[in-house]
Amino acid sequence: MLDSPLLKNCRGYINGQWLDADSDKTLTVYNPVDGAALAQVPAMGPAETTRAIEAARSALKTPAPLGKRREWLRGIVKALEANREELGRILCMEHGKPWKEAQGEVDYAAGFFRYCADNLEALEPRALKEKPRNCSWTVYYRPAGVVALVTPWNFPIGMIAKKLSAAIAADCPCVIKPSSKTPLTMVALFALLDEALDLPPGKVNLVTGSAGPIGDTLCDHPDVRVLSFTGSTEVGRELIERTALLVKKLTLELGGNAPYIVFEDADLDAAADNLIGNKFRGGGQTCVCANRIIVHESVAEDFAQRVKARASKLKVGNGMEPDTDIGPLIDRNGYEKVRRHLTDALDKGAELVMGDVPPSLENDWGGFFPPTIVLGVTAQMACWKEETFGPLVPIATFSDETQAIEMGNQTEFGLASYLFTADDARAQRAIASLEFAHVGHNTGTGPAPEAPFGGMKQSGYGREGGLEGLFEFIEPQTVPRGG
Repeated sequence: MLDSPLLKNCRGYINGQWLDADSDKTLTVYNPVDGAALAQVPAMGPAETTRAIEAARSALKTPAPLGKRREWLRGIVKALEANREELGRILCMEHGKPWKEAQGEVDYAAGFFRYCADNLEALEPRALKEKPRNCSWTVYYRPAGVVALVTPWNFPIGMIAKKLSAAIAADCPCVIKPSSKTPLTMVALFALLDEALDLPPGKVNLVTGSAGPIGDTLCDHPDVRVLSFTGSTEVGRELIERTALLVKKLTLELGGNAPYIVFEDADLDAAADNLIGNKFRGGGQTCVCANRIIVHESVAEDFAQRVKARASKLKVGNGMEPDTDIGPLIDRNGYEKVRRHLTDALDKGAELVMGDVPPSLENDWGGFFPPTIVLGVTAQMACWKEETFGPLVPIATFSDETQAIEMGNQTEFGLASYLFTADDARAQRAIASLEFAHVGHNTGTGPAPEAPFGGMKQSGYGREGGLEGLFEFIEPQTVPRGG
């Protein structure tokens, strides 16, 4: 079992109290490296979730001024900075990503709380300069109400930071549901919130357990006014349908299928360097990593070899080993999906540039999938149509700018995209034509706390980060005053 000073209470947290499930049932959290049991967390359900919502609703009755919210946000930054190594270790153990990368995720998370603290003045009441109908008008930014924050397993602390920072800034009490695959980082975060801050009871609540019964309660309870979810488009559609009758506000960051377009005039070394950092972060298990590498036909072979030279230096192994670059995939399903995408591409004519077809996985752990590159990918292949979520680099070719953009947009998703070219005019044409909310221009960088991030098309709606993210849990109230 995982021993940590931040995991003294592997329990839920409701109304300021650490609690077990009413049934005393638990879920076991496993290390994806070897299947070792790390801890057990409560298998909570509708009753506990309802009490968490009620506690949050009660906390809403006592508003916190902006100054107090800023104090809380900055306190979280300090707590994260002081515990980055231990939080990173917990994250590494339950997710598998390298410890050094996990600590970077803690830093990334701290950035969202810092940004919100530094920009809270945006939520000050705003007096209109105009005097419509001989009245003075003021816009107040009120908390939207109780918010439900549902996070995925691939960024155990990064994803909750995006949501929780804006919720605290908006003064919205929260009910948080982490993934059952990686709940321990969230438990550790709550230990810090409980110890380091003076948050009132009910302000933040943690329910752990299976997604179905908890999610259904969050959708059906009328006091939950906003539901923020990061995950698959399939589940996002279900949430839209489930919450329609109660007209809840949703913020949804859903699936991706990111194109990574490399024109013939691009700096190929820079494009290859950026691809390594983009594609293999988290073992390729991110919604913003390049999923379809689209390279001009005149440089495709050259580019593939440059990527191979870099990828061959990456070490796959236990993330707790200091020289590991890529950890295991989260479970057997994730591993087998990458394997299926690889075999499908090869069966349909793709050329293997690096790697080989690994054996099927016998257990739900130990899914060490090596960096693999294929060339000659087409739109008929699964790796083109679906999000792979693993360290497979599928390279397709194009002949001209129009075709490159058409290929990039050949997906129902619109989350992240990337393009590399030395021609700024071409870049601006391409950026305006790409149907993605995030377009990296000569960079493979993903989201940042200072900038809004979200999806277009079936990648969802709403934004996290930037000033736009600050307003996701806000309801503007307009007050005209006469006399």
